[in-house]
Amino acid sequence: MKSLTSRRARAIVVAVAAGSLVLTACSENKGNTSGADSKKDQKKAAQQSKAITYADAAASTGPAAEVAGAKSGGTVEVYQEAGLSHLDPGQIYVSDGGQVANLIFRGLTNFQEDSKGNMSVVGDIATDAGKSSDGGKTWTYTIKDGIKDQNGNEITSADVRHTVERMYAEFIFDGPNYLQTWLSGPKYREALKDGGFGKKHLPASVLDTPDDKTVVFHFDKPRPDLPQMLAMSGYSIVPEKTDTKAKYDKAPVSLGPYKISEYKVGKALKLVKNDQWDPKTDSVRHQYVDGWNFDFGVTESTQTKRLIADQGASKNAIQFTGSVESTQIQDVITDPAVNKRTIKGYQPYVMVLNFNLDRVKNKKVRDAVTYAVNSKSLIAGEGGAYGGDPAPNLFAPTLPGYEAKYDPYGRLKTPSGNIKKAKELLKDVPASEKKLVFAYRNSENEQKRKVALEDALSKVGIEVVGKEIDAASFYEQIGKVKNPYDIYVTGWGQDWPSAGTVVTPIYDGDQIADGSPNYSHVNDPKVQELIKKALSEEPTAAQKTWQEAHHYILEKVNPAAPLWYAKQFQLYGSNIGGARYSTESSYIDVNNLFLKS
Repeated sequence: MKSLTSRRARAIVVAVAAGSLVLTACSENKGNTSGADSKKDQKKAAQQSKAITYADAAASTGPAAEVAGAKSGGTVEVYQEAGLSHLDPGQIYVSDGGQVANLIFRGLTNFQEDSKGNMSVVGDIATDAGKSSDGGKTWTYTIKDGIKDQNGNEITSADVRHTVERMYAEFIFDGPNYLQTWLSGPKYREALKDGGFGKKHLPASVLDTPDDKTVVFHFDKPRPDLPQMLAMSGYSIVPEKTDTKAKYDKAPVSLGPYKISEYKVGKALKLVKNDQWDPKTDSVRHQYVDGWNFDFGVTESTQTKRLIADQGASKNAIQFTGSVESTQIQDVITDPAVNKRTIKGYQPYVMVLNFNLDRVKNKKVRDAVTYAVNSKSLIAGEGGAYGGDPAPNLFAPTLPGYEAKYDPYGRLKTPSGNIKKAKELLKDVPASEKKLVFAYRNSENEQKRKVALEDALSKVGIEVVGKEIDAASFYEQIGKVKNPYDIYVTGWGQDWPSAGTVVTPIYDGDQIADGSPNYSHVNDPKVQELIKKALSEEPTAAQKTWQEAHHYILEKVNPAAPLWYAKQFQLYGSNIGGARYSTESSYIDVNNLFLKS
């Protein structure tokens, strides 16, 4: 799941390959909380490390199971501080875009979640989660009847081919690249430089569409995780007839239950019902409400105040990817009437302070910062124990292979920072290397993070120079290889239960490029060697190799100081029905919401 900004019946159990790649790893776009009992929370987090099942055609057939007490009508008000990073599916790899994608887009597959948080992969526009052959190297999908876009155009295999091929185009720079690299290798753009918009297409030996209903993927090695990867928002269908290339980001076409009626970038987004969506083809989504009004620019403190007050339109409102503002948490949890209108859960995100290795080349500096940072202070800004727990390493409690006691920098023993150790490391470091440019979002929460980091690092003689960035374009700016920043806070969560979805996207040197989540620009031969080894191994062996890679990266390279494990704590209005925490997205589950009256 990229940045912190990730499934019913007769399912075929498939072991998740811990050695495979890649919403829902995603980057954090702000997260916050489960509760004050960290050990209990981490036990619950293990739920997200369970293997995901692959469902058959019966489980993939709509309509979705009815939500108890659901009614139709009305408009949900959505409070969100930052504008959306992207609306082009191919550019979506951050949590806010992933949430919107649940409402307006559809892919070949989707995640389905039961009332206990257990997940499976179902066919979305496909009849099932996929059929594999040739030892898992070949996957075949059949498109359901009656799948249309908002203009009434029937979706065919040509649209699926187009969706895949456009991901090779240069204007797609901010989305996932797993499918492309699986099909064409790390330098996949060279295989189809124009993204399929010209006469050239991927050969049938790679991607075959023998008829209007059939799509066949051919890989050079088994890809058992393909159904999960295809469920990522970044691989949602883009109809060929209506693709406007780079302009598509501002006016995408819907296949889901809702479509865009108005979009003012950074200000407002209005969704209305898509009358071409057929619930009989969709086993995940509902269309209970008439529409969704997104109000951007509403700070988390204002969101929380409005939702606590629960007056007027706020009764119909939700927090989208924001959380209860930290200073108001006590106001929420001490009022039973308010506290019952919350959703809580452990997120898959590990919040880290990334070092730009092209600029912060001295490992002594990186190690000193890692010892000095004050996780306790940073977590206080997130809401204390409701906002997160100190992170001793780069693997989250939700990830297979998580080692709770692996703590090479003593983060658990000294969560407020080991100032003495940091000073020792910096003793002979030139003054010029003790000045770091910190890129941060122009949001309330990031202001708190900036103050906490400045305070901690100043104690060891490091000067922090803050550079404010618009929150909506934050990941785009720090994602530039030649960015002018030394350090920046990011969060990454697994795309599904596999350490490969963490190590590969953010530490693979082959993936260094503008828009890549390798924000630290790690390019280490040993890391490359271990990644290749893990990807060729069976799950049990691969898990050990991923752990070895994790240890090497954190101890020998140290590209990012682990800060905290994120939790989620969101508030919604009293007229909102069907609210629950989604294990898949780690936010409120937008698929089940309705208005009570």
